[in-house]
Amino acid sequence: MANEEDDPIIQEIDVFLARSLLEKLYLFQYPIRPASMTYDDVTHLSAKIKPKQQKVELEMAIDTLNPNYCRSKGEQIALNVDGTCTDETSTYSSKLMDKQTFCSSQAASNVSRYAAAVYKKGELHLTPLHGILQLRPSFTYLDKADAKHREREAANEGGDSSQDEAEDDVKQITVRFSRPETEQARQRRVQSYEFLQKRQAEEHWVHLHYYGLKDSRSEHERQYLFSQGHGLAENTELIKSPSEYLMMLMPPSVEEENEKPMAPSNVLSMAQLRTLPLADQIKILMKNVKVMPFANLLGLLGSGTDPTAVLRCVQQVALLVQGNWVVKSDVLYPKDTSSPHSGVPAEVLCRGRDFVMWKFTQDRWVVRKEVAAVTKLCPEDVKDFLEHMSVARINKGWEFMLPYDEDFVKKHPDIVQRQQMLWMGIQAKLEKVYNLLKEHLTPKKQEAQSAHPLLVSGEQRVNMAKAKVKQNYGQLEKEFQKQKAEMKSKDSSARTDVPNIRIKEEPVSVEEPMDTSAHEGLNNGLVNGLHPAQGSMEPVNGHLPGGCIDRVAQELKAFVSSTFKKQFVLTLSELKRLFNLHLASLPPGHTLFSGISDKMLQDMVLDTGCKQILVPFPPQTAASPDELKVYALWEAGDTYDQHRQVLLEIFSKNYRVRRNVIQTQLSQECGEDLNKQEVDRVLKVSFCSLW
Repeated sequence: MANEEDDPIIQEIDVFLARSLLEKLYLFQYPIRPASMTYDDVTHLSAKIKPKQQKVELEMAIDTLNPNYCRSKGEQIALNVDGTCTDETSTYSSKLMDKQTFCSSQAASNVSRYAAAVYKKGELHLTPLHGILQLRPSFTYLDKADAKHREREAANEGGDSSQDEAEDDVKQITVRFSRPETEQARQRRVQSYEFLQKRQAEEHWVHLHYYGLKDSRSEHERQYLFSQGHGLAENTELIKSPSEYLMMLMPPSVEEENEKPMAPSNVLSMAQLRTLPLADQIKILMKNVKVMPFANLLGLLGSGTDPTAVLRCVQQVALLVQGNWVVKSDVLYPKDTSSPHSGVPAEVLCRGRDFVMWKFTQDRWVVRKEVAAVTKLCPEDVKDFLEHMSVARINKGWEFMLPYDEDFVKKHPDIVQRQQMLWMGIQAKLEKVYNLLKEHLTPKKQEAQSAHPLLVSGEQRVNMAKAKVKQNYGQLEKEFQKQKAEMKSKDSSARTDVPNIRIKEEPVSVEEPMDTSAHEGLNNGLVNGLHPAQGSMEPVNGHLPGGCIDRVAQELKAFVSSTFKKQFVLTLSELKRLFNLHLASLPPGHTLFSGISDKMLQDMVLDTGCKQILVPFPPQTAASPDELKVYALWEAGDTYDQHRQVLLEIFSKNYRVRRNVIQTQLSQECGEDLNKQEVDRVLKVSFCSLW
């Protein structure tokens, strides 16, 4: 009472309820703009609305004459979106980004408690709001630019497309027969996200006309914000008791509670998810994520969640695969459902997916054709199974999505043992259904003992290489003696070519094993870099016979010249990689198989007119010594020779240079003003293999 006496009533204001704009008044919330700019200064080019969805799109003009507007950026965006040609379908007809689109989204689901108020002559007039919409910039023009870019790339590639796995020429054709749709299936289809998106897209836009703040039509419409009559008959809703009036102003949120779904959907927020029971939370998370480590699951459930309760609940909806939890098949494919691709019932889909999960308990890799051959399901269904829990690797197959969770296996051996018993039961059912052979089972049981990948240290690799050398030494010695006998049995004319050459036989030292590098597979049967069928072209004791040196030098020079004419700048590491690929494409017995050292390769690079660029790389770089050696073709005879030489001089002083510095240096040295596109072209042509 004392506080009320200290806060006296100064003025009483009559409140009126205006109904003229009932269910027609919307509140638009625009993005924040500078205080010096008002929306009265902005030109609205067009506006349209979808009344049922309460979705609005406004197109506003951008002041391109403003000093803060970057004209070059605007031109670049227009060029990316529309290309060089302009027609009626162009987004920016002026070849400049001179407009921006704003798209709306609902700010609140329940706006019954909000109203627009106008105060005039001691009276407060309220008009209930029909919707509150937040307008945000729409970037659909970026999608259009990406689509243009993909079309250009597809045209350049000539229609070639890469596939994860090579498919046979003969493809299986699946015939599907439609079945009568049950009421339960129809309700699920109507509530699906795809159906709602389709319904929203079918609603047509209603184009609107925008009137400015000072327009006479706007002045006329603003009069409807005032109550047209001050009689009590029109404002009977405001004649209430204080408690009823307060209840009208702040109604309880019963409607919002009723609107909350009992079963969550794909758009359920984390805040709403945590209001559900723990079992439902875990089921929804596993159904959406499909594969998850236990630590990640605990993190999503929030702090304070009991891990024991989580373990108890997760076993009801998921199975353990390589230490990670994978959602059960019957959770993804409930009873009385069917495949969207082939119409196969859920029971068959669950068996097929269980087979894929069981395969991943045996090995990290699965081949799709093997799964399709056993399950007899269509390729689309098999691909869905694999995409749930694995990633495709080119020319290898499908690898399990997550690494082996060794921490969980060590902490919970009882859970692991229980899951192994479950998998044994599932395996027994799969053997009966698919008539699995022993060759599908026995090897995998052995691999299952080490489900996680084996790590081999560097010392172990060296010991393995030494053991391999010792094992193969006897066979190599026999082959060498055989070749030696064949050489002695040749006629005297052939022996006169090499009269004074002696073959020095040296035992293989255990301390210095043979080089078992990563390029071993490129030599196609080479022994120490030499092909056994080379005959007289074979080097003896590291020296080539007479006349062969010139041929090797010519072949090596031809390779180096052609390589640097295609890629003007190369590191020694990249050049060696290209040379190994070139050797792999040559027939057996070619002169280049005589053995090319790094020094010979580098000397030939310098002899062909190339120069070594001493790029000042930082001392803490992790690059190998071969990657730090950079060679460049100094003169190629094209129009970019001068530009390329300037760039090489720049990078010989600093390994990292800003683009504007490069542009300035090129303009000064070459005597021509180059724009950004021309600088990018020079960089792309000169350093396409490095940068």
